[in-house]
Amino acid sequence: MTIDDIARDLGISKTTVSRAISGKGRIGQETRDRVLRYIEENNYRPSAIAKGLAQSKTFNIAFVMPGDYSNADLPFFQKCMWGISTMASQRDYDVIISMVDEGNLSQLVRMIDHHKIDGVILSRTLEKDEVASYLMTGNVPFVTVGSAEEDSIIQVDNDHFGACRELTSILLHKGIRKIALIGGSTNVIVNQKRLLGFREAYMKAGIPVDNSLLYLDIENTGRIEGIVEEILAKNADCIVCMDDFICSYVLNKLDKDHIKIPEEIKVASFYNSSVLEQHQPAITELKFDVAELGMVCCNTLLDYIDKKEVKQKTLLGYEVLMKESTKN
Repeated sequence: MTIDDIARDLGISKTTVSRAISGKGRIGQETRDRVLRYIEENNYRPSAIAKGLAQSKTFNIAFVMPGDYSNADLPFFQKCMWGISTMASQRDYDVIISMVDEGNLSQLVRMIDHHKIDGVILSRTLEKDEVASYLMTGNVPFVTVGSAEEDSIIQVDNDHFGACRELTSILLHKGIRKIALIGGSTNVIVNQKRLLGFREAYMKAGIPVDNSLLYLDIENTGRIEGIVEEILAKNADCIVCMDDFICSYVLNKLDKDHIKIPEEIKVASFYNSSVLEQHQPAITELKFDVAELGMVCCNTLLDYIDKKEVKQKTLLGYEVLMKESTKN
């Protein structure tokens, strides 16, 4: 069914039908009600293409993923994408995935140049973020999953700083002083937030951080076994991992060397996913609702596209899950 069909059946003009559907323009309430009642009875849905042309929109958004993502990143992206797709569907939008490699934005640039999308969600934020800079220069509406350096960027993130500070503070309060921290790239903003939270907890406790126990920018998992050996040789009380992928390698090494958790060394993770859920003893970790993160990101972007007022930065909550791996 088209607007032409409705106009013919009701004996009115196409313009009148269009005004009744859009709610814009001068039209009597009786006529509007008559049109709306007719389309409801006949299950009319406007063409997405026609709707897009009328509103100068494509009703598509892009979800930008890094081309160098690892298997460890995949559960996060899947849950986040589920949340984005759920919210997009509720608001009559579709989601297109765009992969961006370092120095190669061609896929995203092509979508924007060909007017295939109305806005963008960035799944990862970096220092000197090339993708964010390109979108800002082109005045393309976008929202980041995670915090960004540039304050003018609209950001939706979990409170990683507060979460990591709270978990570290609890460990320190339990008398666990010598905590080793193993983390990935410090070029990734979320890892910077986790490190800042860790340091802040020590500062608030009035205890100096032992920098010799900080192992950062660990992107080669082959190094983790040697790092664990160093940490054990330094008689650390606990190993905290910035994410559960790193934590899984730490646990494998401890298991291989028959090191008992928590009797000989305690272990915790600043992030949780299905990677650690079957481990015994259960691992102390931080829980974030990634699907909610995706939904809020999508809703924020679509409100921004619709020129509604949105918050510049939204921080979502977390749970600290204290489990057997850090028991005294």
